Amino acid sequence: MGDATVRTPERLGEAVPHPVTEETGRGLLHRLRAPRRPRLWFEILLIAISYWTYSLIRNAVPEQRAQALRNADWIWRAERQLGIAVEQSVNHAVDSVTWLVVGMNYYYATLHFVVTLGVLVWLFRSHPGRYGATRLVLFATTGVGLAGYYLYPLAPPRLMNGGDFIDTVMVHETWGSMASGDLKNMSNQYAAMPSMHIGWSVWCGLTVFALASVPWARVLGLLYPVLTLVVIVATANHFWLDAVGGVLCLGFGYAVAGLWYGALPHALPRGVPAGERRPGARPPGRA
Repeated sequence: MGDATVRTPERLGEAVPHPVTEETGRGLLHRLRAPRRPRLWFEILLIAISYWTYSLIRNAVPEQRAQALRNADWIWRAERQLGIAVEQSVNHAVDSVTWLVVGMNYYYATLHFVVTLGVLVWLFRSHPGRYGATRLVLFATTGVGLAGYYLYPLAPPRLMNGGDFIDTVMVHETWGSMASGDLKNMSNQYAAMPSMHIGWSVWCGLTVFALASVPWARVLGLLYPVLTLVVIVATANHFWLDAVGGVLCLGFGYAVAGLWYGALPHALPRGVPAGERRPGARPPGRA
């Protein structure tokens, strides 16, 4: 008989590969979900590409004018039956005060972007541990909003047939709106449902209210979406129900973030744990 080969425990351990266990999989998932310190260059690039993609897809949705007008008529009838069809009254009342309606036109055209970016910058600087989850809420909200534009084309009140709404940008020749004047051909005119002005403003308001430590800032956080709601109605850019659609999209965004991170953004740690370093970073104490 030939010589028997005796394997020591050490050699046996070398011969048998380590299996990929369930714990390994959970560890990878934990690392993906763990808060990381955001990188400025990456966030700027991500936001720029995301907004470009959002605009591209939104404006690529076919402008189904006939269907959009039919849907607007249905929304208007439904609101009248519910007793909440006050958009026309608000629109005409605000239009009678020139300085007020012009201010609202500029509000509609600018603060939608300025405030949202401002909240993102504040989160980046002051709440890095919550930044990724809160940003995911915003991105998921916007993503499902794009689906709404495709599935339910809707004309804004100012474009309704026989609605007697005033297009305040056109009447007062206000600069800045992509929805009226010379810039209207650059934007899909029939993407009113859901209202991302409301989705984004409520996101801003809730984020500031939940995380700000200064009382007056928390109050402003709650007032911002309320003022935005008044503006989108007064300028005849949206129905009340478009705002409801925006809030529903935001609820979806929070659900996505909650499922991914296991908690809502405000419940996550404010800072990034010391153990969460950038990939490739050297541990302290090593050359």
